[in-house]
Amino acid sequence: MKIIKKINTSAALALDSAGREIIVLGKGIGFPKVPYELTDLSKIERTFYDVDSKYLGMIENLPQSILLASADIAEEAEIELDCQLNPNLSLTLADHLHFAVERLKNGINLTAPIAYDISHLYPREYELGNQALLILQKKTGIELPAHEAISVALHLINAEMENGDLHNFITMMQIIDEVDHIIEKALHFKLDKESYNYSRFATHMRYLIQRLQSDTQTENQVNTMLRTLMREYPDIYLCALKVMEYFRSKWKWQCTDDEIVYLMMHIHRVKDRT
Repeated sequence: MKIIKKINTSAALALDSAGREIIVLGKGIGFPKVPYELTDLSKIERTFYDVDSKYLGMIENLPQSILLASADIAEEAEIELDCQLNPNLSLTLADHLHFAVERLKNGINLTAPIAYDISHLYPREYELGNQALLILQKKTGIELPAHEAISVALHLINAEMENGDLHNFITMMQIIDEVDHIIEKALHFKLDKESYNYSRFATHMRYLIQRLQSDTQTENQVNTMLRTLMREYPDIYLCALKVMEYFRSKWKWQCTDDEIVYLMMHIHRVKDRT
């Protein structure tokens, strides 16, 4: 393996046997004068492929222990989520964890205001966030506050998305929050956002919004069922119409009758069981 550029004494840019550029980590790898041929591959602790070059400078100031912990977290997440994550995840997550550690040292403790949304909408990512804190503690001896699991989960969610659009994710969370307010106001009750039933409702909303965004709604001709539900649950129907009007006026989305039926069923379930 040829080392072609030093990042710091323990990190460097290299070429593998196929000529592909990779980032390698290992004690003393960046110390010799570059370029040079690394013959003892056992010195390499981690390799990173397809990392955006703009993140190379980030590595220079990251403690290797945190970077290695972040790489383990990303690897565990890919296995558990059974998908390929953004190759920059290890570096961006390490940067966040390092910043969180510095904040903790300075007595700054920031909480995550959307914790219940993440834990219910993305339970696997949230659980991986909790596991990440354990991995970090094991690798570095640093114990971060439990709410940092939410921040890790956000990084994983962002890395899962094909275009890495965290802004789109935050928009979805805001839409769900606004729909919650519409339902609570229309039906005069408070959603229990810690309940399993709300979790099911929020998950339905998440996929409904994705279908509306991509214009791939369900269409199974359930007009008869819609008419039945309108008669039996007029308050739920009027509530669903208010949600539809919100979608139409603010987001220019038009819902099919199928989507109205499914939304009514989920609203009824979450209200009835609350």
